[in-house]
Amino acid sequence: MIAKRIRAKERDAIIQSLKSGVTPKIGIQHIQVGRVNELKALIQDIDRISDGGSAFRLIIGDYGSGKTFFLSVVRAIALENKLVTVNADLSPDRRVHASAGQARNLYSELMRNMATRNKPDGNALTSVVEKFITEAMKEADISGRSMNAIIHEKLASLSELVGGYDFAKVIEAYWTGHEKSDELLKVNAIKWLRAEYSTKTDARKDLGVRTIISDTFFYDALKLMSLFVRQAGYQGLLVNLDEMVNLYKLNNTTARTSNYEQILRILNDCLQGSAENLGFLLGGTPEFLLDPRKGLYSYEALQSRLADNSFAKQAGVIDYSSPALHLASLTPEELYILLKNLRHVYAEGDEAKYLVPDESLKAFLQHCSQTIGDSYFRTPRNTIKAFLDMLAVIDQNPQIAWHSLISSVAINEDKPSDVELETEDNENGFADFKL
Repeated sequence: MIAKRIRAKERDAIIQSLKSGVTPKIGIQHIQVGRVNELKALIQDIDRISDGGSAFRLIIGDYGSGKTFFLSVVRAIALENKLVTVNADLSPDRRVHASAGQARNLYSELMRNMATRNKPDGNALTSVVEKFITEAMKEADISGRSMNAIIHEKLASLSELVGGYDFAKVIEAYWTGHEKSDELLKVNAIKWLRAEYSTKTDARKDLGVRTIISDTFFYDALKLMSLFVRQAGYQGLLVNLDEMVNLYKLNNTTARTSNYEQILRILNDCLQGSAENLGFLLGGTPEFLLDPRKGLYSYEALQSRLADNSFAKQAGVIDYSSPALHLASLTPEELYILLKNLRHVYAEGDEAKYLVPDESLKAFLQHCSQTIGDSYFRTPRNTIKAFLDMLAVIDQNPQIAWHSLISSVAINEDKPSDVELETEDNENGFADFKL
């Protein structure tokens, strides 16, 4: 079988991202290895969301272990299964609960990163709304009923939820703008859906609605959006939240507890079936989950729901149905396959352009093992970066032999940042940083 060539643009995006220590936005299928059981479990979650159910998973792994990469792989699978995905990283000014705009900021970031199979790179909110309008127009043509009647019927289920009436009214405003070629009205509707209105007065003046998507409306707005994308013809909504460790770093106990209460509310809704066509994937480190003082385990109601299956632990196996999914380490064999894939990508899929032979991969992994021990396959980010750096040197200096480079490759163990955030949940939103 002839290996498929890799486009230069895709190859460069993969190499540059990995050398910078970040997950590539495209081409992840060329380098994905291992984690088969975890992916099977998440594919079942995606099927459950498509069938009208809900899902909640904590994806737990050490720094550099591939959490973000794994979330990207699951996101790509969700897009192929006709789900809409939204993703964002938590940060000091983006949290799931706040009173000074941080939760609204997180919602805005999620909406900006909305993706569909046709628009995998984000900014898909407008096209999702357009698809809803198109579907409604088709239905109106077939049934002979008015567009307003069809829209009201489709959005009736939203009106029963918190904030649903105004959400439906904003969609109607978009349709009015579409019908009357009023671009400003359409822009304002999208602005409201992106949570970019900071005052109710402006929203009432522009759209005639009484509410805006604020900090207190964060989760309810996501539930409304999951129903809306379903009405637009998609299978559901998958929410990816990464860098959850930023909540663990909050030194203000009240702020941290409020965020954990919001996570508990989401978890309860998903486990009890109160949410429809909605899934959450939350990426975090082991201390974010397990720390009894500041992690999720410090909140008793969460600890009881997220605790490991004692029977699975006793039997020495993994329960892949647990809400907290601990990413298994890549085996040395899987890391070897990953290096082969990276060599293949670097050569744009052309075996004739391989810069190093197979024995160099084994020698490189052996050097990693001797330098930093088991960390080279438990947290492979720095191993990957060092390997690509070595390929870059050989690519630019063909006279240098690979075996003369390997012993000089410096590989550092991936360690977390020790920056802690000291924040107060106040209205001015100022944060102090403690190093």
